Amino acid sequence: MSFVTHLECSYTGEHYEAGRPHGLSAAGRPLLVRYDLEALGSNISKEALAQRTDGFWRYHEFLPVKDPQNRISLGEVVTPLHRLRGAEAKLGIAGEVIVKDEGRLPTGSFKARGLALAVSMAKEFGLSHLAIPTNGNAGAAMAAYASAAGIKTTIFCPDDTPAVNVEEIALQGADVYRVNGLINDCGKIVGEGKEKAGWFDVSTLKEPYRIEGKKTMGLELAEQLGWTLPDAIFYPTGGGTGLIGMWKAFDELEAIGWIGSERPKMIAVQAAGCAPIVKAFEVGEEHAPLWEDAWTAAAGIRVPVAVGDFLILRAVRQSGGFAIAIEEDEIFAARDRIARDEGFLLCPEGAATYAAYEQSLKDGRVAKTDRVVLFNCATGLKYPMPPVEKFIDRNAPVDYGQF
Repeated sequence: MSFVTHLECSYTGEHYEAGRPHGLSAAGRPLLVRYDLEALGSNISKEALAQRTDGFWRYHEFLPVKDPQNRISLGEVVTPLHRLRGAEAKLGIAGEVIVKDEGRLPTGSFKARGLALAVSMAKEFGLSHLAIPTNGNAGAAMAAYASAAGIKTTIFCPDDTPAVNVEEIALQGADVYRVNGLINDCGKIVGEGKEKAGWFDVSTLKEPYRIEGKKTMGLELAEQLGWTLPDAIFYPTGGGTGLIGMWKAFDELEAIGWIGSERPKMIAVQAAGCAPIVKAFEVGEEHAPLWEDAWTAAAGIRVPVAVGDFLILRAVRQSGGFAIAIEEDEIFAARDRIARDEGFLLCPEGAATYAAYEQSLKDGRVAKTDRVVLFNCATGLKYPMPPVEKFIDRNAPVDYGQF
């Protein structure tokens, strides 16, 4: 059963019919899925929800898939909350620093949430060929879920995408191509191919359902914190689907009476080498123009232009949050420090959120008493790491003094 009533242009409010495929609205803006929240709320309780174990599909009343047979699952889990107690002690924190570790999901990243929903809806609509531009993790998730659904996929990624991402995409059944450009260049190819190749475009925010998958991060976080919300959320922001989705989730939870009107500061974290949202936030604009010559090794946040820029910026501003850019060396210093001190391997994008937290603590934009949540959007095992050169020759005398 689905409680979806219609789809709505996020910019003009124009309504669109549910139950058939959609891309962007007539205004060229993302569509948002709307629900009969009164009916939804009367059909689920916190107590009933607590008995379920099937990962983010446990929130199926909040999701658009009508036929349970169309839910594509690869064994999702509720991703854990991990306290950085060593960092708290070192920084003299009276509050809490919590990482939500999305790397535990299938294909190792939070992209599993959005692509599981997009692919499930593609199956429900009878679509046979999907295409997507990716910096790596989204392509891997779509390849895996689409293969499980029996749907063909074609995927385009920048030519410097880490080899492990490209190889897992191919191994999981997709046709994958490297492109001599950035993700927006890949997106142009996907967009032009809608008519010429006949595929359906699953680019970030260019279909309505990846947001619905990503909003489960907000539902899950609220439930894990006893139906309360943290003081601040630091979110690694490229296309921003998850930030937008969580903001939507909080509104829906308030509408059914499960949380109040309080909201966390939504903090968009970007790399200094690709920070269009930060620039727009700082100058008071609602849209962020293309960031020229974008570069960062934190590939997931190397998105020079975002179709949902105004939705990201609205959520940030309405929450009393902010957008912050982190220098490249600070991202990787944070990753290395947390790995050594805590035994926790953040992905570069997740490390950017920790570096942003430290910087925000110093400049007073968050307090030492705050409970903050940092999103580690993927397992750090999918990214290049520093080489190790130490070697022991077993055939020579071992100098045990070196140890």
